[in-house]
Amino acid sequence: MRVICLDLEGVLVPEIWLNVAKTAGVEELNITTRDIPDYHELMRTRLEILERHRIGLPHITDVIASMEPLPGAAAFLESLRAETQVIILSDTFEEFASPLMRQLQWPTLFCNSLKVTPEGRITDYRLRQEDGKRQAVQAFKAMNLQVVAAGDSWNDLNMILEAHRGAFFCPPSSMQEAHPSVPVCTNYESLKDFLLQ
Repeated sequence: MRVICLDLEGVLVPEIWLNVAKTAGVEELNITTRDIPDYHELMRTRLEILERHRIGLPHITDVIASMEPLPGAAAFLESLRAETQVIILSDTFEEFASPLMRQLQWPTLFCNSLKVTPEGRITDYRLRQEDGKRQAVQAFKAMNLQVVAAGDSWNDLNMILEAHRGAFFCPPSSMQEAHPSVPVCTNYESLKDFLLQ
């Protein structure tokens, strides 16, 4: 039995933090794991920026509620789920996910969570587990599942390399250069062909 593991942001939906940066007018928030591969460093930086600019969870959830999946993503995901099991492994947060998951017909999502004050101030984050994407792939493999994975950024690398087969989806050139043996897909048609082959 096969299971497909996909990243969320950059593969199925736009980058949430980039949309928050745009609507809040805070250029500093235009950073993702493509820019800072260390997730803890990235999140500490984001939390400091949110605090400095007094941006809380209500503002972020308003931004997310206005977002839509990437063009073609919903149909792509539906076509995969008709063929096999699909799990979304994401570094996003439970508190962010619902509006986008609704538009994707509620796929299974493993992600992290936030610590939020009653006033909506984000004070910290909780990882589901350290290196959670790779750990999930290892667990699926231990259940004798054939794991195929795809993602677009540095935080997906361990998941992709741990899977039986993995591919980059529209990655930054630095990832392609660092890992030239990993296949690259640039649209949903080629990604579907790779995942289901």
